Amino acid sequence: MELNQIHHVAIICSDYAKAKEFYVEKLGLPLLREVYRENRRDWILTLGAGGVEIELFIMDNPPRRVSNPEARGLRHLAFRVADMDEAVAWLNGKGIATEPVRLDPYTNKPMTFFRDPDGLPLELHE
Repeated sequence: MELNQIHHVAIICSDYAKAKEFYVEKLGLPLLREVYRENRRDWILTLGAGGVEIELFIMDNPPRRVSNPEARGLRHLAFRVADMDEAVAWLNGKGIATEPVRLDPYTNKPMTFFRDPDGLPLELHE
């Protein structure tokens, strides 16, 4: 078996309107599919992100993250950007707060974090 690339990443969200506004309207990720599953009473929004899909599973009252962010499972989702200063200014212009930019000690490239409406850490990496 050869694992060629990541197909998708799934994120559980608690609020349909906030998740869609954040990921589609503010971050500008294209909406590929939107499905309501009656049997589970949840939504799945499939978004595009540079050849990888992000699936948002939106349901009422999912459990909160155990810690911030050091729990088992997905620690954070990172997006590569061409220009960190431009990306941070763009996010801040949309009302999305970012942490101070710092250098990744292993790649020596700029990086920063911001959070989605449910508090999931999202990273920008140049």
